[in-house]
Amino acid sequence: MRDLRREHFRIRRYARRYDKDEGKFVINIAYETATEITPRTVGVAEAFGLGIDQTRKFVLYDNAEFRIGPRDIVYITGDSGSGKSVLLKAIKRDLEEAGEPVADMADLQIDPEKPIIETVGETFEEALALLSRVGLNDAYLFIRRYRELSDGQKYRYRIAKLIESDAQWWIMDEFCSTLDRDTAKIVAFNLQKQARRMGRAVIAATTHTDLFRDLAPTVHIHKRFGREVKVHYYPKNRAEECSLAEEILVEEGTMKDYKALAHFHYRSEGCPPPRKVFRLMRGEELCGVIVYGYPPSKVFGRRKAFGRSFSLREANRLFSNISRIVIHPKYRSIGLGVRLVKETLPKAGTPYVETAAVMARYNPFFEKAGMVKIAEAGGDRTVKRAVQELAEIGFKPYLLASEHANLRRLREMTPEEVEEVREVLLRVSGGYYRRLKGSGKPYMKRAEYERFIEESSREVLAKVLGRLAVLSQTKVYLLWKREKDEV
Repeated sequence: MRDLRREHFRIRRYARRYDKDEGKFVINIAYETATEITPRTVGVAEAFGLGIDQTRKFVLYDNAEFRIGPRDIVYITGDSGSGKSVLLKAIKRDLEEAGEPVADMADLQIDPEKPIIETVGETFEEALALLSRVGLNDAYLFIRRYRELSDGQKYRYRIAKLIESDAQWWIMDEFCSTLDRDTAKIVAFNLQKQARRMGRAVIAATTHTDLFRDLAPTVHIHKRFGREVKVHYYPKNRAEECSLAEEILVEEGTMKDYKALAHFHYRSEGCPPPRKVFRLMRGEELCGVIVYGYPPSKVFGRRKAFGRSFSLREANRLFSNISRIVIHPKYRSIGLGVRLVKETLPKAGTPYVETAAVMARYNPFFEKAGMVKIAEAGGDRTVKRAVQELAEIGFKPYLLASEHANLRRLREMTPEEVEEVREVLLRVSGGYYRRLKGSGKPYMKRAEYERFIEESSREVLAKVLGRLAVLSQTKVYLLWKREKDEV
């Protein structure tokens, strides 16, 4: 038998020109294939009259020209096998050879075993802010490992790593190919939002053509089989709102809605008595909920805002408090938290709305919704003193939020030592009695609180200590006032 060719694939032409000043890429790529000789390929050749020793030549790009700047959003679409990935690699190589800083999502260094809060940002505050920007703004998510995240959460995390890389060019092949289409649209919207905010370029390739609106590309490259390629430029293209957002409505809800999403909130145990509840609905799907409660009798920042204190009756008449806001993880990072707060503030039923939130230190969505930051504080003086006194008798402050750790320590204590814990809790200011008990009542008298603490088992005290830890967090106090209302 003749010595026939056995190679499968060979590049015949691979030429590229990149003009950095003009942002112009010129690509030439062609290849040829030949068939490996096997008994079955010979059988095919004989049956169909093929010349099995012949090669076939293919041209993917023939002097194809693309104008791409360092702030463009580039959307490369086309069928599998049409040459999208080849183009992406060629552009990436041109950029790297020109000394441009490039971050390829496929090459990101990720530690799957460490909590994600440990793997981004140079500081704790920077890490929280960065993860919040991509929609991973949940206390329990912060301490999960990368391998424990869902596919959508992993994609969001990778966007955080792209942001952190400080590269001018972000490269993504098979963009959102493994995600359900709703999640893909949300990820695409947030990606372009972050890139535009930072003045970065995105070059994303995918078979999916349903992301045009949310990615809002300034350059759209559609690759067909063979050498056909179409390029369209949209220099003014922008996406101000995710396409899914227009399908979502804000309406009045109930505590049943809150309970359906409560497990997505780090403080899922209980909720202060509600005054008003509103929800986000996309058809029959519950996307988010906000609970307005009665105002605490004592809250830092209120006196600073008004220059005086208020009686309980007066505070209850004038103020509502945002006690919970939960957005379903799928729908985070597309501005629904801001929208939910902004649209419901005037419907709370009181001239003033206030809230004290830890996350407001790292994610300013309350301020974007129209609330004003008044003060920041690390817990009431009596609360901080209680945490310090508990530390002196063996409770580690960083474990105080853990009911399990608290109960373990309480079980190690003598009855006299447990009594000392009760005394510490009784010295906390009266404005926190209701929250320490987890009561459904708006307010609680001293006698009722004393009775509760004295009668509490070690299991119940463990929960109370966890609530104390929440009260000791550094929070931001924010205020909204209805127009023309003055105290």
